[in-house]
Amino acid sequence: MQFAQDPIAILETCFLGTRNALEAARQWKAKLLLASTSEIYGDALQCPQTEDYFGNVNPFGPRSCYDEGKRVAEALVFAYKHEHSLDLKVARIFNAYGPGMRGTDGRVISSFISRALRGEDVLINGSGDATRSFQYVADCVSGLRALMESAWNGGPINLGCEAEMSINDLARVVVRRVASMTGNREVGIQYKEAMADDPMRRRPDCSLARRALSWTPKVEFSDGLDETIAWHMQKMSVGLKKSVEVAQ
Repeated sequence: MQFAQDPIAILETCFLGTRNALEAARQWKAKLLLASTSEIYGDALQCPQTEDYFGNVNPFGPRSCYDEGKRVAEALVFAYKHEHSLDLKVARIFNAYGPGMRGTDGRVISSFISRALRGEDVLINGSGDATRSFQYVADCVSGLRALMESAWNGGPINLGCEAEMSINDLARVVVRRVASMTGNREVGIQYKEAMADDPMRRRPDCSLARRALSWTPKVEFSDGLDETIAWHMQKMSVGLKKSVEVAQ
């Protein structure tokens, strides 16, 4: 995550980017879907998080540029919806993962996989007791499509997997699966200082998505993780091949 490096750019992207998209939707009378985030809820005091929970966000913390940026993006959507009667929808996405994620983008699954494949210890911020709920990218896409094609005209809808997993458990699973799929020895797990305002529990209540969209995630975590590891292995293999070709 680039919170510390580019806070102003992140805020501008959330506000100006969303406003520009909304202006285009207003001009063309087009439907628009805002891909929002579970970060809306901050370090939630309620678990699972329902759409009517207002959240617990620090507006002056190191993550505030993203948390508050997404919150203002949602506010913009509903202001345009109110003033211009547009067909606008908001999905709050919970920890999507899968092939195509860069290993250096700061997200936990891709970071763990990349380090394990390089034979480096997996790094956990804090105690590892924090939880997340992971949904495979195909399920996330199907949920977004279901929302966009639906007649839903209300507020935001959570899209995620309701199974909760600790970061410690995630690290152990990734390490074991990488070792099994590559034949390499298992790498270790190291702990770093906790990140400020990092949420301790993240779990969606998706009952609204089930009712309004007839949507539930279908991909088992183990299957999605194997697909994601295989993709990273392929990318690393291609990168290594290119390096060898350049060196020759």
